[in-house]
Amino acid sequence: MTDTKSPVQENIVHKVTPFLMFEGNAEEAMNFYVSVFEQAEILDLKRYGADEGGVEGTVSRATMAINGQVFMFFDSYEKHQFTFTASISLFVNCDSEAEIDALFAKLSEGGALMMPLDNYGFSQKFAWLADKFGVSWQLNYQ
Repeated sequence: MTDTKSPVQENIVHKVTPFLMFEGNAEEAMNFYVSVFEQAEILDLKRYGADEGGVEGTVSRATMAINGQVFMFFDSYEKHQFTFTASISLFVNCDSEAEIDALFAKLSEGGALMMPLDNYGFSQKFAWLADKFGVSWQLNYQ
């Protein structure tokens, strides 16, 4: 038996961080999420300067935390044929009915509903939506 670690053991120390790509409104989205979630804060924000490849003043790299989960944000200076998809969503377990109702009201404003806030049997209250930026959220209250 050797003392070497398997690739799985080696990767345990590495975190997986959700990375959200926007097209010029990353900072607006971050400020919105800070206003929606009580436990949210912008940790780091770097903007493109003149002649740095992106649109000056937009987000070249940023991190924020929502309820302790760190996210990375970025404004792409390239237009892509894709945007956010509901196939990947951010799942939020809520501690109270008041919390899910408040999050639903704020996140759904200007967005699109995939599953309206309701009792679906597997959860007392559940909703699946895309916010006004196209980011997909699942809200759950057991």
